Amino acid sequence: MPHTETPGTGAFPRTRPRWWTELPLIVLVYACYSAGRLLVRGDVTDAVGHGLAILRVEKALHLNAEHPLNRLFTREAWLGVPADFWYASLHYLVTPLVLIWVFRSRAVHYRAARTWLMTSTFIGLIGFTLLPTCPPRLLDAGHGFVDTMAHYSSYGWWGGEASAPRGLGGMTNQYAAMPSLHVGWSLWCGVMLWRHGGTRTAKAAGVIYPLVTTIVVMGTANHYFLDAVAGAAVMGAGLLLTPYVLRRADRARTAMAAFVASRVAPVPSASRGAGAPVVSGGCQTSPGERFPRQREERSPAPAGPDASPADAGDGAPAPAR
Repeated sequence: MPHTETPGTGAFPRTRPRWWTELPLIVLVYACYSAGRLLVRGDVTDAVGHGLAILRVEKALHLNAEHPLNRLFTREAWLGVPADFWYASLHYLVTPLVLIWVFRSRAVHYRAARTWLMTSTFIGLIGFTLLPTCPPRLLDAGHGFVDTMAHYSSYGWWGGEASAPRGLGGMTNQYAAMPSLHVGWSLWCGVMLWRHGGTRTAKAAGVIYPLVTTIVVMGTANHYFLDAVAGAAVMGAGLLLTPYVLRRADRARTAMAAFVASRVAPVPSASRGAGAPVVSGGCQTSPGERFPRQREERSPAPAGPDASPADAGDGAPAPAR
């Protein structure tokens, strides 16, 4: 059966990704994301207005999960402190660990998984830019929210400015609440564990991790419920765009390879004009000389009384005398 190639993959066979190319790419993308998130701060008045608008929408929809969870985490330290550690650390630990696991153990799925995560992250950055949002913990105290990370700051490395270490609050954008990429990234991790885990434990972790993260971001007053919904929607949009992004990346790689090939100088070939060298190089044969291993073809000599033994052939009998 003849072998057929998938269109668009002939020039670049799908081989295992190399860590020395993937690591700089991931670091670059995350640095761009962090820098963009930090530089795009927005107006505080607008951010507060957007936060209050979200509360009004949730009230109209009879959604009020943030207040009871926040009161519970504030009252019960055995829930609030672990929740603060969960919010401040797992976001930055679990996601890269799952990405490395997919890279090492599920390499055939890695490229699509990485592209999905990165595409969704950039969509989230667009959300931070267009809709700066004040998280519940930064609203006026009259709205009933308590910043649990400031409340339990003596237990961890964070202060009163989100999950940033004490004294480094100026290096984070506290109004990047919509969408919640804590929820979005945890959902990505959950899908990876569910689809590729292969064990019941992995599948259970794939369900528990995004659910607990959603509860934590609301209970610590870092996000609204609709922020969590928006985080899931961003991941859905990234998933739909991933095939398109992969196709564009393949076309860009093909175009780059063609450009590089066109810039390489061709090897000069000898002209075939009057000055072209003679292939024989002066080697000639004398008349009657045979080339080595050349077969000699003769027509048989006619038989007659004057025929000599040499003319009759090597195997002919000598005539009688």
